[in-house]
Amino acid sequence: MSSILDIHDVTVAYHRKPVLWDIDLTITQPCLAAVVGPNGAGKSTLIKSVLGLTPLASGSVTIFDRPVRQVRNRVGYVPQRESVDWDFPVTVLDVVLMGTYGRLGWFRRPGSSERKLARDCLAQVGMADYEARQIGQLSGGQQQRVFLARALAQQAEIYFMDEPLAGVDALTERVIFDLLTRLRKEGKTIIVVHHDLRTVPLYFDFVALMNVRLVASGPVEDTFTAENLRKTYGGRLALLDAAADALQVKVGP
Repeated sequence: MSSILDIHDVTVAYHRKPVLWDIDLTITQPCLAAVVGPNGAGKSTLIKSVLGLTPLASGSVTIFDRPVRQVRNRVGYVPQRESVDWDFPVTVLDVVLMGTYGRLGWFRRPGSSERKLARDCLAQVGMADYEARQIGQLSGGQQQRVFLARALAQQAEIYFMDEPLAGVDALTERVIFDLLTRLRKEGKTIIVVHHDLRTVPLYFDFVALMNVRLVASGPVEDTFTAENLRKTYGGRLALLDAAADALQVKVGP
């Protein structure tokens, strides 16, 4: 069976200490997937290793049954906001236009059609009025929406997002989830490093639970269980109780 994402036997180590160990994860159908686990579980490292930004100690990754380097124009990425140099002198529109570079190639400059696309993407995240602003002048939630618009401008088939909801306001959270849900309905696959267990059953249809190793993965209704959460978080009761409450709201008695 062909796969959208296939991670096979992936191990990543920093200074000989494994941060990911023997990860096997396959996605064969479009989904909105949450990657969850405690701090230090390797969630962000998993995303970076899939994208080729972090070297593998062992294993392999394919997207659409091909090496990542061969399908980069089909892949979108939203990094952690903390990893970006917000003092870089570019405007909001410039940032979103960067999302078109993968399809233009190195020797073409964005033209009128790319600018129209970038402005459409900004409108979709409610940032059309900010296109001339320097990116560092925006609030954290506004910056995150701009990076989401840049990912939209890539017109990808699979998106990787590293904690896009971290530190954002309630309005931005709603904008992001509405957009992710729309992308999912359009047949896209979205992989989201996520930290809020309470919202996993409400918004996602696939979940990967990990703590250095992959504890479990699959449809939320089958995988997001109290037993798997305990294996992942080591019995941190407050977190588990919140997750259990969310699951009850989702599925009912």
